Amino acid sequence: MRSLYIVLLCLPFLSHGSVLKFKPKQVVNVIDQLAGKASSLGKWHPPSFCNNIDCPEYKVMEKHKDYELREYVSTRWVSTNIAGVDYTEASTQDFHRLFSYISGNNAKKEKIAMTAPVLIQVIPGQGPACESNFTMSFFVSPKESNPPKPSDPKVWIKKEEKTRVYVRYFPGYVRKIEDWIAQASKLAASIGNPDLYVQDYYFTAGYDSPFRLFFRHNEIWFIAK
Repeated sequence: MRSLYIVLLCLPFLSHGSVLKFKPKQVVNVIDQLAGKASSLGKWHPPSFCNNIDCPEYKVMEKHKDYELREYVSTRWVSTNIAGVDYTEASTQDFHRLFSYISGNNAKKEKIAMTAPVLIQVIPGQGPACESNFTMSFFVSPKESNPPKPSDPKVWIKKEEKTRVYVRYFPGYVRKIEDWIAQASKLAASIGNPDLYVQDYYFTAGYDSPFRLFFRHNEIWFIAK
């Protein structure tokens, strides 16, 4: 099983495949569409999948059947990374570092509220061991005008300028990297033209606690060129 896992992680994730025909609950879908329209009019209403915690502001530039193009405002993130072949192991270590930061392992010993999404940049490995790079980030709320400096040297705060991303969202639990790769392949197939986005890496975005059983929301992001 482990050798199969490594082979799948090394394979190009942007292979074309069939498109997942998922229709979210109508009420939730309408609310989220209204949130996107309100944002485009200058008033930000976080979508329901943010679960009433702070998440980055965006507006929907294009809406398609299986994906959308979003434009995010300038944001700040607290990040850490690790290289490895095991997505689950790497993301667990990354999460512990970032959770430690918001729990008080910072210059001000302050506790900081959890935000969404938990974002992971995946740079697939090219070497013989196929070691990939996983950079996890927590969104820094605009309420944190002067976020404390991390005490862990492996954790840092970065600023991202206004960014456009192609997004595919889907429900359920994601338990292994193969699930993310499959969704990334479907997003690539839906977009069609690979020249429209950066192909060297992709992002996974999770919005829910492991204890949330229903209406879970996951996303795959490609950075638009």
